[in-house]
Amino acid sequence: MKLTHSLEQSLDDKKVSLAEFQELIVRLLNYTVLSRHESATEQILYDRFVRVEELINEYLAIAHIRLHHDHHFQYIRLFPPGSEIPGIQEPDDSQYSGSLRQRLNQSEVALVLILRLQYDKSLREGKIDDMGFALESLESLSIAMKNMLRRPLPKKLTDRKRLFQRLRQLRLIQFRQDEEFESGETWVKIHPMIVSFVNEDALDVLIEKTTDESLDDVKDSQLDKTNESRKLQSVTASDAE
Repeated sequence: MKLTHSLEQSLDDKKVSLAEFQELIVRLLNYTVLSRHESATEQILYDRFVRVEELINEYLAIAHIRLHHDHHFQYIRLFPPGSEIPGIQEPDDSQYSGSLRQRLNQSEVALVLILRLQYDKSLREGKIDDMGFALESLESLSIAMKNMLRRPLPKKLTDRKRLFQRLRQLRLIQFRQDEEFESGETWVKIHPMIVSFVNEDALDVLIEKTTDESLDDVKDSQLDKTNESRKLQSVTASDAE
């Protein structure tokens, strides 16, 4: 095929074989994410990607698949046609519901939102390490879930571990392989790519909802105090009579 032959010629200039290029493409399409600091395998693949980035972009562009490459934190994420890359590009007009889209359940969505909020908090407080990670305890994430979303982390240990393993698969967090997630002293590292995974609109809606609920709680509290005060005044007046 002319296309394959042309690709092989371009790859020869980059000192990358067609098989190595295919391996990289398959990895990206299967996982949709590649982080150099995740493992030795991903380090090799990332370094290979850097050498053929232009060719990868041209190849994926045929299917309208967009790619976000963070050079500073050294990670890559694929975005399907019609999707939005937070803070980078506007979504296309086309509609797409293919396998590249990450289908998250409610627990996963909730934790992802909290991870983004906690990451922003660490960023404001200057608690980000040299690789861009934010360190959070299981206890702080659990408290944030209850305060912001009025829901706890899964009570069953197996469900809780599955939840965190799923987000690690998406390269949104890192944690020790032997972590059991049994106590609040468990620690996870939030990957900087959480910023490109959750857009600002989703955060604004969550913050606005939480603020409104907090105001309602204050109003209800003040109303209860007012009613109690009136009852007390009524009782006092009756006693005086």
